[in-house]
Amino acid sequence: MRLPSASSWKRWMAVLSELRNRGVEDVSIVARDGLKGLPDAITATWPKATVQTCVIHLTRASLRLSSARDHPKLVPALKAIHAAPTEQAAQQALDNLEVSDLGQRYPAIVRTWRSAWPEFTPHLAFPPAIRTVVYSTNMVESINSPLRKATRNRSHFPSEQAALKVLYLAVREQTPKTRDANHVAAHWKEAPNQFSLFFEDRLSIQ
Repeated sequence: MRLPSASSWKRWMAVLSELRNRGVEDVSIVARDGLKGLPDAITATWPKATVQTCVIHLTRASLRLSSARDHPKLVPALKAIHAAPTEQAAQQALDNLEVSDLGQRYPAIVRTWRSAWPEFTPHLAFPPAIRTVVYSTNMVESINSPLRKATRNRSHFPSEQAALKVLYLAVREQTPKTRDANHVAAHWKEAPNQFSLFFEDRLSIQ
């Protein structure tokens, strides 16, 4: 197994081991956004888990490597890759980008996608209903951001209970207003049926 730096891997192993010890026996899919050490720690903790890189972060990383004036052309080219119906079609779309004027101008973008390919391609095996709910980590980030803000605005807490109360109120305040949460919820009714087909021996969906 290819290991990242020992420190990052050990930190994630500690976090995931605690989750497993608290009763999380299996995980089907983990969407991640480039955190070092996490994929190997996931595989070590839950060997059957599918590690899926965040497509939105991959797209943003590509746009950061290019000029804003080229974004109107680059975004459709990248969508042709991540919205492809099959891995073969996605590979062809990436090859097309590589030999295009954009690809020649920004070879680092092509390298970014090829480097992430092993963790990007699981996304392509899923039907649209599953793709919609696992292609991005934005929903999680939209929850974490106000939590960080709520704790950062206070220099200290008198007790753990006080900190938990602040976090509870922050979650209660922002969750119904989260656009990403509503977006995912709108598609979630279709997803459980598809999940049960892909992971029928591992899921019990009520």
